[in-house]
Amino acid sequence: MTRKLLAIAALAFAACAGAASAQTPPDPGPRIAAQAEAMKKLAVMDGVWRGPAWTVTPTGRHEVTQAERIGPLLGGSIKVVEGRGYNADGTTGFNAFGVVSYEPSTGAYAFHTYAMGQAGDFKLTPTADGYVWEVPAGPMTIRYTAVIKDGAWREIGERVMDGRPPVQFFEMNLKRLGDSAWPTAGAIPPK
Repeated sequence: MTRKLLAIAALAFAACAGAASAQTPPDPGPRIAAQAEAMKKLAVMDGVWRGPAWTVTPTGRHEVTQAERIGPLLGGSIKVVEGRGYNADGTTGFNAFGVVSYEPSTGAYAFHTYAMGQAGDFKLTPTADGYVWEVPAGPMTIRYTAVIKDGAWREIGERVMDGRPPVQFFEMNLKRLGDSAWPTAGAIPPK
């Protein structure tokens, strides 16, 4: 009986060991390389930007000085974005953070954003000179269209409803101030 139990235990162990080795994850190198390659389409965003912006709120048009800092992280496989809208008195009236990523298996870009106590995942589509990203909002879509070239970044936001012309509610016109070491600068060293 003891030999029989030992044989069964040995077979069970061998089966589990085989299953465990079959579950070894694939080498992440090619996947990360594909993500980093895809992010090159958006490299024009990298750096520090500033300029005027406006948005239409329930109380009317609100103007700010918009600042953006953008850079690659995780070996260039993602892009991080921080935007701040400064009121005329210098206080921060708007602050947002986002992560742009690429999924090699689908060929799709995503923009995961945090702003004003909300978070969301949205489709982002690179264009020849910028990008478009959209936020579903019930019967309408909020569409942001950016054109970035020659050190200038113009982005507009529009409310889009079927059968109606788009209604613009946001615009920013930024100038590139220079490179940024953010977010990779200041990493904690091993010792």
